[in-house]
Amino acid sequence: MNLRSHLSLLLYFILTLCIFSQEKKSLQMERTQNAPKIDGILDDNVWKNAEIATNFTQIRPEIGNKLPNEERTEVKLSYDDNAIYIAAYLYDDPSKIMKQLTARDNFGQSDFFLVALNPNNDSQNDTYFVVFSSGQQADAIANPTIGEDYGWNAVWESAVKINDDGWALEMKIPYRALRFADQKEPTWGIQFHRHFRRLRSQYTWNPLDPTQGYVGLYHGELKGLDNIKPPVRLNLYPFSTGLINNYDGDTDTDLTFGMDVKYGITDNFTLDATLVPDFSQAGFDNITLNLGPFEQTFSEQRQFFTEGVDLFSKGDLFFSRRIGNSPSGQLNLADNEEASIPNEVKVLNAIKVSGRTKDGLGIGLFNAITEKTYATITNTDTQESRKEVVEPFANYNILVVDKQFNGNSSIGLINTNVLREGNFRDGNATALVGDIKNKRNTYRIVPQLKMSNVNYQNSELETGYSTFIYVGKTHGNLRYSFDHSFADTKYNINDLGLIYRNNYNNFGADISYQIFEPKGNLNSYSVNAYVNYENLANPGTFTGTNFGAEFNAQNKGLNNYGFWADFEPGKQYDYFESRDGRAFIYENLASAGGYYSSNYNKKFAFDINANSFKIFEDGRDLFGYNLTLSPRFRFNDKFLLIYSAALNVSNGSRGYATFVDDQPIFGERNRHSLTNSVSANYTFNPLNTLALTFRHYWDTVKYDNDFFTLLDNGLLTTASGYSFDNIGDSPNINFSTWNIDFSYSWQFAPGSFLTALYRNQLFNRDTLAEESYTDTLNNLFDQPIQHTLSLRVQYFIDFNGLKSVFKNNKSAS
Repeated sequence: MNLRSHLSLLLYFILTLCIFSQEKKSLQMERTQNAPKIDGILDDNVWKNAEIATNFTQIRPEIGNKLPNEERTEVKLSYDDNAIYIAAYLYDDPSKIMKQLTARDNFGQSDFFLVALNPNNDSQNDTYFVVFSSGQQADAIANPTIGEDYGWNAVWESAVKINDDGWALEMKIPYRALRFADQKEPTWGIQFHRHFRRLRSQYTWNPLDPTQGYVGLYHGELKGLDNIKPPVRLNLYPFSTGLINNYDGDTDTDLTFGMDVKYGITDNFTLDATLVPDFSQAGFDNITLNLGPFEQTFSEQRQFFTEGVDLFSKGDLFFSRRIGNSPSGQLNLADNEEASIPNEVKVLNAIKVSGRTKDGLGIGLFNAITEKTYATITNTDTQESRKEVVEPFANYNILVVDKQFNGNSSIGLINTNVLREGNFRDGNATALVGDIKNKRNTYRIVPQLKMSNVNYQNSELETGYSTFIYVGKTHGNLRYSFDHSFADTKYNINDLGLIYRNNYNNFGADISYQIFEPKGNLNSYSVNAYVNYENLANPGTFTGTNFGAEFNAQNKGLNNYGFWADFEPGKQYDYFESRDGRAFIYENLASAGGYYSSNYNKKFAFDINANSFKIFEDGRDLFGYNLTLSPRFRFNDKFLLIYSAALNVSNGSRGYATFVDDQPIFGERNRHSLTNSVSANYTFNPLNTLALTFRHYWDTVKYDNDFFTLLDNGLLTTASGYSFDNIGDSPNINFSTWNIDFSYSWQFAPGSFLTALYRNQLFNRDTLAEESYTDTLNNLFDQPIQHTLSLRVQYFIDFNGLKSVFKNNKSAS
């Protein structure tokens, strides 16, 4: 190594040391005896002499710039026995302030001010409180493992006022919205962010280096919160839901009462419980036609299972849709019997206990119980019916222990367990997981070791294993990583987790280059290349490889675009499409695509995404393309309308079609699908919102007349002579769904909501693959339509507020 190299290396270490040893800003708070009125007008006495946090520094798109005086930010804080109070004046030209009204936790096209609080000052566990220039709120919990979880919600107050020289805000953050220990003279971590939506530029109070390390490492310090006591954190959410269902001439009504509870067991640990769950207003799943060998799954939409589950997500063993999903039991029906099986199992109750001590020890407990569920089996000859259990009384539980250290790393142990009554299968899975970074935050290692146990009751316990290791460079413009994943043939976590397949032994490598400051006409860009090499774990045989690259960028006009390409060279061995464990071989599959997303700040904007794929194989003529176009129009700051049309075409694909005499039959098919969807939101103010979603999905699959059988060498042959005449029922498909969801939400008091919802749904599946769009739509509307009307009222009760009422009443008497 020459002298220049030595000097460069020395300079690098000096700069790195400076970044992570720089003096943090500190803000001293003073206690107030008179809480400010939360109205966005900063004329309260408490703000007159409060210390000012100012001199914000830019972090994107450029790094290190200071705000001009006419756009400066000034923040003041105070506190009392009940809450922290925050006032901010954000100087600006009011004609340039973007302030689109949106639903809660939706950032939209609006300037915002964000406060990050970390009572443990551990650099890893933040609570975000966001106020938009429109007056709307957002909040989240954040840590290096999960990123930002805006599914978490707290009840707090804020107000905004637009002025001649900018906008002002006030916030009241009750201590019940935070988790902290009783401390005499605590030092909390704190950071302020300010975002200008018109330029997508962001500034922080304490300087932050976006090229290196987690953002929590760059927090300032909040001092002066002396002699505050953690409150009794007991929040009650009683609710009632009225429901009317009409389907095929039959109308059912239901009225339910229930309650959700949040209780602070200790200063840092909280119990969340839904005592009588009601998920009737959860959104529709975007159902599609599934031709593949793996199950179709959907994202979680039930709030209890999306909020505060960061600890339980460790190791990817928890897939909450398993709880209350379709029944797991199988029925053995006679030829003259048919069954009516419920689509889902009722959740009787669920609880979560989670928290983290000041020294970084996190503990999570989860438990849910579902009721016994029956199928109705009818004899088609005699019309006699009987009931049979398809899902027994079941218990789902999780235990997590996680230890954070070094301000950027963690290691944890998680166990999931499902116990079903009777002779139904039980499942258990355990994972030891880590997320380890060096102190300079330049390299990251993610090791995972997992084990599953499935008890099928009628056979011995089946134990499987899985491992994962990731090693990567996580700083600077040039980054790279290597990973290896393994699962044996018995690894199965699908009682409470999600794994589409096991039996793999895969290797991957990535390299990327990105910029963190504008260059030329680009605000940012990144280039990424990757390669994957895949095998079966048992037997240890090659299954396929692929490599590709992608480019993503944003220009100075705030338009985003990118393109990508992927190639699977040579023979690829698919051991799952056949459904019987034999390999199906295809060769040389290439795909490429790109996207363009115009600047959402403009009233009219659009997204376009297109890609195509083709196979280069003798005797094959596979070609397909996908095109999605989504124009959006913002009529004003209250009304946003988005339309989306997605066309997917695949001609000449080959895959499993049906079974004949226990033998998989393959077919060559043309598949065309079209999805039309509309999303419209009218937000009267931060407390009142109308929302409409509509989706129509149409998918057709048409097979050629000559069908294939699969040879043991992985190739297909038509020598068996299968055709539509001798394979039984036609595998052609015409699949269509329709749903509308129209809702009104009113927050009539802090944390209290009235939600009215109307929805309808249609579904049809037949073999008429040649029918036109119009004919398919007519057939769809010939089907029974499901109408649902529901009204839900939820009220927020804070135990501390009740105590105050009782004290006042006692004093008055």
